[in-house]
Amino acid sequence: MTYQVHIIGGGLAGSEAAWQLARRGVKVRLSEMRGGGGSTPAHQTEGLAELVCSNSFRSDDDERNAVGLLHHEMRRLDSLVMRAGEVARVPAGSAMAVDRDVFSAEVQKALENQPNIEIVREKVDTLPESGLTIVSTGPLTAASLAESIGRATGSDSLAFFDAIAPIVHHESIDMSVCWMQSRWNKGDGKDYINCPMDKDQYLAFHQGLLDGEKTTFKEWEENTPYFEGCMPIEVMAERGVDTLRYGPMKPVGLDDPRTGRWPYAVVQLRQDNKLGTLWNMVGFQTKLRHAEQVRLFRTIPGLENAEFARLGGLHRNTFLNSPTLLDRQLRLKSAPHIRFAGQITGCEGYVESSAVGLLTGLMTAAEVSGREWASPPRTSAMGALLAHITGDAEAESYQPMNVNFGLFPPLHDVKKKQRKEAYTERAKADFGDWLATNEMVPA
Repeated sequence: MTYQVHIIGGGLAGSEAAWQLARRGVKVRLSEMRGGGGSTPAHQTEGLAELVCSNSFRSDDDERNAVGLLHHEMRRLDSLVMRAGEVARVPAGSAMAVDRDVFSAEVQKALENQPNIEIVREKVDTLPESGLTIVSTGPLTAASLAESIGRATGSDSLAFFDAIAPIVHHESIDMSVCWMQSRWNKGDGKDYINCPMDKDQYLAFHQGLLDGEKTTFKEWEENTPYFEGCMPIEVMAERGVDTLRYGPMKPVGLDDPRTGRWPYAVVQLRQDNKLGTLWNMVGFQTKLRHAEQVRLFRTIPGLENAEFARLGGLHRNTFLNSPTLLDRQLRLKSAPHIRFAGQITGCEGYVESSAVGLLTGLMTAAEVSGREWASPPRTSAMGALLAHITGDAEAESYQPMNVNFGLFPPLHDVKKKQRKEAYTERAKADFGDWLATNEMVPA
């Protein structure tokens, strides 16, 4: 079959992109290396869209939950992942969980029965030099292709142990305890939120880092080094009791307005998105287990009631610094015939990966047909996620992120208790208008 678009990677994002293109009459070559001389340490089968970790797509509540809202928007665009998920669904309360084998089989069957798709079991080692291409190879991108991507993007390496820091919702920070100030009042002078610690609080916190339960290395990750810029905070703590006080928790140049003096130690938070709704715990990359993070980090003065948009984690990862490298249509700026989709763009989670794959399918279909592409509204889950990936996030601290209401344009005139419902109500209305205007769903 003569194809118009080459998709590399048959996971969730690649499968969804192929489905959206084929449904719009575009001929697709879908390359999947498993079964074609390639494999990964995590996959167990050769099925398309295999779920390698959890079997949950998380909350299906589209009234109060950002990922549930994303489900809703994907269903309105006839998502293959949502279709197959309904067939494979298993009881999980308000969450959407699936039988992973049934789910993969449903996705594969749908794609095999689509005449506009040719599934080829082959390993692709380099980025194509021409022709419309979507790369959706995920966090376990094969080394040879990762090297090719690295050469195209100017990155030395895309694979490393990625220890990511927690992100806190601004509204949950107690600003009667914390204050805004840059060290020595540099820059704008108020670029950071500072959480002060006295000596006893610091020593207890340091001991908590040493004693806290941590994630263990998977066998297939043992030979992958830490990324130097993301050393886990508990690894630093093991080097000595004062290491953190001379590193990410140093108090010098920060005057606590309540005392007029430098605290014994300081935890700093840096703005993580342009909206100012999400704040990153500076230097707090961690491999502590999630429950341990919540317990320990809520002992930090000012964060006693912290709500986390993302907790820290440690894993081998391959992802692009997308705000720097990709344009608003997920095209590689240096080679615009190539789009990236899924987790390699820096989205986190099954549903988010699928949604970005869906968007690349729509974008590429518009390009093939010569139509102008209109992005979904920023107020929608898809629009907020796309904006985060392609420009709203701070490029220097860009890390994988799940969809959450902190990515949405804020609603200042709504009480906190009604805010989630207000976000979803606004999103559904604006997304519906976008659909009606742009005729995104094929007949």
